[in-house]
This record gives sequence, C-alpha cells and structure tokens, in this order.
Amino acid sequence: MIPYLPFDDGPHKLAMGIKPLDIAHWIEIDEDLAGDLTLKDELLATRHEDVFAEIEGSQPAQAEVLDILLDHLPRHCDAHYQRDGDVIRLKNSSLEWNVADTGRAPLDIAGRLVQEDLCVMEDDGSGIYRLTAASLCFPTQWLLADKIGRPVQDIHGPVPGYDERLATPMDRFFVAMQPENPVWRVNWSLVDRPELNLSVRYGVTEANPDITPENAGDNIWLRVERQTLRRLPETGAILFTIRIYRTLISDVVREPGAAKRLLAAINNLPDDTKTYKSIPPFEASLLGYLAAHA
Repeated sequence: MIPYLPFDDGPHKLAMGIKPLDIAHWIEIDEDLAGDLTLKDELLATRHEDVFAEIEGSQPAQAEVLDILLDHLPRHCDAHYQRDGDVIRLKNSSLEWNVADTGRAPLDIAGRLVQEDLCVMEDDGSGIYRLTAASLCFPTQWLLADKIGRPVQDIHGPVPGYDERLATPMDRFFVAMQPENPVWRVNWSLVDRPELNLSVRYGVTEANPDITPENAGDNIWLRVERQTLRRLPETGAILFTIRIYRTLISDVVREPGAAKRLLAAINNLPDDTKTYKSIPPFEASLLGYLAAHA
C-alpha cells in the first residue's frame, strides 16, 4: 500500500495545508527502518559536514529534542525500540546508540534514531525563526550548508510564490504555535533518482535522454515528504521533522485514478513551480506515460 498520494488534480494552490497531529503517530516506521538508519550512520560517518550542522547556542534545544525522542520511542514504538540505561537498541538488529555520548551533539544522536530528518528552528529574539541545528541525511534537492542559520523566509525563498502568499502566514503561525498543538502536512515532488539523499540544488533543467514515454514509470519516483511541526515546551524552539517516502510511478498508476490525477496535477503546475521541482528534464516522457495509463 502506498502511504501517501497527496497530489491534487485541481488548480495549483500554494498553501500550508497543515492538519492536527496525533502525537502517538508523530514518528512513522516501516519495513525500511533498519536500512534507513544504517544509511544515516554511514552518511554521518563519511559526510558529516554535509548532513549535520549546528550554530552556537542551539545545544539546549537539541538536548530537548533528544529527551523527547527517548521518551516517545519506548512509549509509542516499543515494538521496535528498547532502552537500557544510556543505550537504546533497535530490536531484531545490531543497531544501538549510546545516548549519553558527549562526543556528539544531542541532535546528531537524535537523528540517528529515526527515519525522519530533524530540523530545529529558534526565535532570534525578534520574532524571526532561524534554522539553528539540523540532522538532514535525506534532503530533497537542497543543501544544508545553504540554509543553516538562515530565517524561515529565506529558507523557503526559492519556492515560487512563497514570499507573496505564505511568508506572513507562516511567520504568524510560528509565533502563535503552542506545544499542545503539533501539526503535520505532506509535500510531493517527482525525481529521476531513487536515492534517499538527494543533496543537489533545485531547478535542474538538463534533459534526461534515458527516460522515454515507454519506460518513465520505472525511472521516475513520486517522492513524498511527511512533515511535522511541534513547539518544544522547555526551550520554545520549533522542531520540524521530514520523513521521505518514495514510490515508483509504475506502482503509483496501479492505484485507481492515480494516473489521471497526477497527469492533471502536473499540467496544472505553473512553469516556475515545475522548474523549481526539477520536472522539465523528464516532463514530456512522464506525461506520455501517464496519459497511456490514465
């Protein structure tokens, strides 16, 4: 079963699209858990500066994130996690982590425990929230080095229409957010690479000649981000989580009506949004494939 098919076949609308989050379902787990966490450990070992960043002063918020996860996982995900003192283990695997490791930043440890990427945003004292720490192993066409320390509006600046339509509502939402009201949303893109780590910049336009209307379904993936936002009660920071799901388009079109909906959704995207999402390199081939399966 495909967990999310969030594309809308109506007119394109740029909106926050947030929904209340049941905190018991904050962290999502599937059969790829051990493999994804192993990949995170590898990335953090070999490309640490690319996938983890922090700025001075963010340690208290990082520590609060780790504490919240260490409470949540044995409580709500006990089929997968077991904690013994300072060690938390992934059941039925060889993976374990020392959560008291003083040689690693708290968010570095926290990010290794779950499939979600973790981003901490804090008020700089003027009501502006900045990205102060992040464990970002599985980005979708952006680089952590480009974003760390920057305000939310700058982080989303490349999104077409963000400044005009979403910047002010998003800033107001961050200021008003309460710990007891976490939220979630989904976002989607289309990519021609299956890797979880897509740390390339947005806006790729070079054509991919290897993708045709006949083989597009087996060479393009629907990439969905399930995002959550929650305010941390002690430090007041906001924790943003990103969980990646990838589904081959050939599997997407097996869902009743999905090919027709996705075809309409792509056709309804403004050109600047298509470019931002890096769809042009395979757009014609994908549209041909979807039309044949609609």
